[in-house]
Amino acid sequence: MDSVGVLLWLILAPVVTIVSRSHADRNVYPSAGVLFVHVLEREYFKGEFPPYPKPGDTSNDPITFNTNLKGYPDRPGWLRYIQRTPHSDGVLYGSPTAEHVGKPTIIEITAYNRRTFETARHNLVINIMGTEEFPLPYQAEFYIKNMNVEEMLASEVLGDFLGAVKNVWQPERLNAINITSALDRGGRVPLPINNLKEGVYVMVGADVQFSSCLREVETPQNQLRCSQEMEPVISCDKKFRAQFHIDWCKISLVDITKVVPVHNSRPDPGTGVLPDIGEYNPPSESLKSRDYFTDFLVTLAVPSAVALVLFVILGYSMCCRREGVEKRNMQTPDIQLVHHSSIQKSTKELRSMSKNREISWPLSTLPVFNPVSGEVVPPIHPDNYETTSMPLMQTQTNLQNQIQIPQQQPSGGNYCMSTFRRLEVNGIPEERKVAEALNL
Repeated sequence: MDSVGVLLWLILAPVVTIVSRSHADRNVYPSAGVLFVHVLEREYFKGEFPPYPKPGDTSNDPITFNTNLKGYPDRPGWLRYIQRTPHSDGVLYGSPTAEHVGKPTIIEITAYNRRTFETARHNLVINIMGTEEFPLPYQAEFYIKNMNVEEMLASEVLGDFLGAVKNVWQPERLNAINITSALDRGGRVPLPINNLKEGVYVMVGADVQFSSCLREVETPQNQLRCSQEMEPVISCDKKFRAQFHIDWCKISLVDITKVVPVHNSRPDPGTGVLPDIGEYNPPSESLKSRDYFTDFLVTLAVPSAVALVLFVILGYSMCCRREGVEKRNMQTPDIQLVHHSSIQKSTKELRSMSKNREISWPLSTLPVFNPVSGEVVPPIHPDNYETTSMPLMQTQTNLQNQIQIPQQQPSGGNYCMSTFRRLEVNGIPEERKVAEALNL
């Protein structure tokens, strides 16, 4: 039944295949104390991946590499790897030490095709050889500001640099010992402007003493210029300046024959067996009992009493210390109380008047004209009428009385009755208004 299920899954599964191929092992033989560089060429792995669907297209698949020590997730401590983009080659580089001599190091290299998601894998066997010539006793480390690590690892660039150093140093044997990116030494990533580089440290070794040109950086004048962040004056700098910009303040000259080895003192390991201290003696059963009532009171009663006292103080402050209206009035000046009282009375009066206000329009807004000729009637009150006692807003009352007056029609002698409301202002009927309208 299991085989049938597997067969159905293979038939119904989507057609997504990830192929992994394994190459034969490659053996390399670096020497301890000498720079080791191995390039992972993309062209070497392109043949293992299917070409583009269209014939004639150039295959330029993005390929990345993963390198690790066989059986472990990472590489050895002395081995580094770099690849800038998926369209550039990867580089394994580092400097093995004498501790790794005679121990084959197997590095698993896995190539990932980012277009088809296929993989290809092979093993790189590093057989570290030991010689008496290495490491060389005199070592100098240069900091090159205008180079990246992958540029410096190129054989022609590294050869040019070693040639310039040989012209300055004049040794019989000269080898590159190690190359380290400035980012691995705590440097900052440069801004992507003006073609800035991250910088690289290059350590070289020789079999003769340092030349006088290299020793110039140790003079007091150049040390003072370096402390002031100024470039030191080096006579042989022009031999490097055409291609390599060296920071002479960061050069390091080491004579390993004079270096005193430092040995960490470690205690002698023991047998791992604890000393015999006799039999185990448990505590006696006749232990005195302890009363925890006092501890209980201190733990609960004291915080409760403090909280109760604080509650009483807070309640007294909020409830018993309040100032009433009478006390407030006693502390307020009389003139301020009179002003406040008058404002309150005026406010109440205005509110009561607004509630009793009629909906009808005031008399001054009604149209008043001659019903016969259509001329506009003079104002309601003459100029000599006393208006000082009248309010600003005239109230309208007694609207139930109405007077009818005749109005002439355009056809001739027929008249129709016009209706005027009988109004009162402050209790005085407006009889004079009607009389004026009839006399016109």
